[in-house]
Amino acid sequence: MSQLKILCVRPAPGNRSQAILQAGPLRLRAALGRSGTTSRKREGDGATPIADMALLYGYRRDRRISGAGTSLPMVPARADMLWCDAAAHAAYNRPVRAPFAASHETLRRKDELYDIAIVMDWNIRSRKRGCGSAIFFHIARPGYTPTEGCVAIHPRDMRRLLPHLGPKTRLQVR
Repeated sequence: MSQLKILCVRPAPGNRSQAILQAGPLRLRAALGRSGTTSRKREGDGATPIADMALLYGYRRDRRISGAGTSLPMVPARADMLWCDAAAHAAYNRPVRAPFAASHETLRRKDELYDIAIVMDWNIRSRKRGCGSAIFFHIARPGYTPTEGCVAIHPRDMRRLLPHLGPKTRLQVR
């Protein structure tokens, strides 16, 4: 498998918060937002946006995910790295540094969810307040329990896909 151009995500039959991610010939299990998918994404709705999103860059916890190279720009996650999800703040849907008083996501989590967290172009290049923030492609919880709106896969599958992801890869949620 060479560099993938498209990762296609379709909701799984019978469970709106789970999906099947197609990557070339591979079919992988994935988690979606607790509210399933939506074409009208809003901050805090728990839905995964139905969209065609470029993979921009990512954050990684080097100690936890090893041997997972990619041509995507990857930044080591530090304890002071946060992501603003406060719709009224000027830094909405942008990375910020601690200390930061407004609502935010911590990029260096204690669990493994953001051991690899790839930023997708949802509400980034053309940003609208309140239309959703911190939509990442990241590691799934055990049992593929719902995300807050992201797409998440098993760590083994992420390690398998990373070498085939690059700046021209797009994730399409249908």
